[in-house]
Amino acid sequence: MKTQRLFSAVQPSGNLHIGNYLGAIAQWTALQAEYDAIFCIADLHAITVPQDPVALRAKTIEIAKIYLAAGVDPEQCTLFAQSQVKEHTELMWILNTLARLGDLEKMTQFKDKSAKGEKETAGVGLFDYPVLMAADILLYDTAIVPVGEDQLQHIELARTLARRFNDRFGESFVVPEGRVTRGGARIMGLDDPTKKMSKSATSEYNAIALTDTAEAIRKKIKKAVTDSGSEIVYRDDKPALKNLINIYSLLSMKTPESIEELYRGRGYGDFKTDLAEVVIGFLAPFQERFAAISDEEALAVLEAGAAEARILATGKMRLVRERIGLIG
Repeated sequence: MKTQRLFSAVQPSGNLHIGNYLGAIAQWTALQAEYDAIFCIADLHAITVPQDPVALRAKTIEIAKIYLAAGVDPEQCTLFAQSQVKEHTELMWILNTLARLGDLEKMTQFKDKSAKGEKETAGVGLFDYPVLMAADILLYDTAIVPVGEDQLQHIELARTLARRFNDRFGESFVVPEGRVTRGGARIMGLDDPTKKMSKSATSEYNAIALTDTAEAIRKKIKKAVTDSGSEIVYRDDKPALKNLINIYSLLSMKTPESIEELYRGRGYGDFKTDLAEVVIGFLAPFQERFAAISDEEALAVLEAGAAEARILATGKMRLVRERIGLIG
């Protein structure tokens, strides 16, 4: 019996990569059997920066197909696009009346924009999107939110807003818990092991997309940054190599220690060649499943999931409107 609700979402922007898979999607396929799981494609978050409308729709469908090909099962979870459930934005407005400027000015992304002199040109949506993220979570009485370490700040805001509402209007929201995903939570860029692999990176050599060809994967692994020396060792003082070994380990189910032993006395060339084949071998069956899913099938899954989500969302908003004194 599934007793706790779990919520997670990914924006339909950029190309989902192996870091997204290992850090989030792979976890979901296990969690959906344990929790009452809701997985969302956060298209409203995506439009906080300019998007081409045709490309946004296509990317949303692509993300749905990636979820399904990776093993997210609509028989075990609820999968939909954020914009299909209007209560997300309705609750966001109400939570905005409880959020404070100080809460949002502390958010890392906004602070980064300010430091770079982009504060004056950044859209209000980019400043305010953590409140929408809180609404996403609180709307469904979410207990568990699996996230990377960099998202814990947003979960804390959701917890704060839930408490403020509950204190003022009575118990209405579950106070959610952020749970850092293990293992693949911080897969770093192939071109810069000090920063997370990013689907919006400017360099094509930063990430391996889930839809990359075998040729592209070999090229990216070959160009991946390595550390000084030639030994294949798993140590904190060799962050580039440690990152590559993490990828090898998570995709092959070999331990970092066994990988060290396998390449004892061998160089980076052998290691990178084999790593590329491990990645290709892992992605090949996924890509076959992805290619077999039509856009129409993906859209049908999203609409069915949205219908399920609306039942929960309308019930929660009925309670919220009643608590704060709104008519209707």
